Amino acid sequence: MIACLNLTPWPLVLLQRQHPGVPVAVLGEGRLRKVLHASPDAIRGGVQTNMRDLAALSRVPELHAEVIAAPVQQATWNELLEDLYARYSDRIEGKTPGLAYLKVSTQTARELAAALHAPVGVADSMELAYLASLRAKPGEIRDIQAGPAEKAFLQLTPIEGLSVAGLTPVHAERLRFLGVRGIADLWNWSAAQREAFLGVGVGKRVNRFLKGERTTALPRYTPGQVIEASLGFDQPLLEPAETEAALADLLPEAVTALRGRTAAYLTLHTDTIGGRLTATRKLKWPLDGQALHRIALLALEDTQALPLGIDRLTVHFSGLQQPARMVGLWAGIAELEVTKDVLGRFPDALVRVQWLDPWAYTAQQQYAWVDWLTGDVRETAMTPRKISIPTPMKRREQAAERMLAFFEQGALREADA
Repeated sequence: MIACLNLTPWPLVLLQRQHPGVPVAVLGEGRLRKVLHASPDAIRGGVQTNMRDLAALSRVPELHAEVIAAPVQQATWNELLEDLYARYSDRIEGKTPGLAYLKVSTQTARELAAALHAPVGVADSMELAYLASLRAKPGEIRDIQAGPAEKAFLQLTPIEGLSVAGLTPVHAERLRFLGVRGIADLWNWSAAQREAFLGVGVGKRVNRFLKGERTTALPRYTPGQVIEASLGFDQPLLEPAETEAALADLLPEAVTALRGRTAAYLTLHTDTIGGRLTATRKLKWPLDGQALHRIALLALEDTQALPLGIDRLTVHFSGLQQPARMVGLWAGIAELEVTKDVLGRFPDALVRVQWLDPWAYTAQQQYAWVDWLTGDVRETAMTPRKISIPTPMKRREQAAERMLAFFEQGALREADA
């Protein structure tokens, strides 16, 4: 099944998530700063699109109006796609910010809608999933089954729903002028009539859609962040024992590059005489060295590349994320975001204290500085220096050495006198 996550208009949804419970409006870039999108609370207060920001603030004094730059919109949308890829599916299409199509089950789509509190449409094709998302409530899904239910759903869809087939708002306005209110009315027209009225290009796309032509396949998502480790061989590998040894040498390098992060997928590329063969396996957290080695061997079996001879092995970790950690019992959103940003750019920047024994007499027995993510002990400038306490035998030897040194110095003074 294909699920359509509908978060349009994306700038308005982004602003509402940043300022919950407050009327918000998205302003256009430029000198006039006109309102492009407004939240329902702002619209009820009298804010309209194409209104100047000062006029909107005069009607709703508590309105939060902001310009969301295009690079910010795209960056935040790409980050959301990475999260969807890491948590839900490896087949995602998100070319338009605010609309994401995923290949998931109905239960997963229901969990996605509840997690993001957004409308989600589920159907066998991208077009029907989008139309279903328009009629779904936030936090719920609308499932359209193939067969009579699909045709009944389309007959109740307004004419604007044919935008998935290339119908423009101008065409929709002309059809409404003729009394065509929904797709059911346009279904009564012949194919030639639709092409003559809408034009050849749009008419053919509408005819194909009404005949049942749909987009049922989603491309494999290409992640933005990938950790790669590769190993080449002088002679092709043909034995399973050789590949096990090669993976044992290759995987630790990739795991070290993770630096405490989690990965959603492991992709194994094998270069053979017949070309490159690829297999992908989904990972579970926490990542264990032995488990990764076993999953890599299973992916290697999926490629069926061993009989051809493997010239090079390449391991990809994709869907990277920082593991969820609770900074404090009542940690604020800003604190969590700052910690996430710092660890994303500088994985070794933060340390935390691990209390060993608060009542110990020496500092190194009271606490230790450990890595923020992995929990390994980190030697820093603040790490207490270890104090070696001599044993009773050692103390007696040191006292004897001091006494010998004292008598030797006395004998030397007498000899000099």
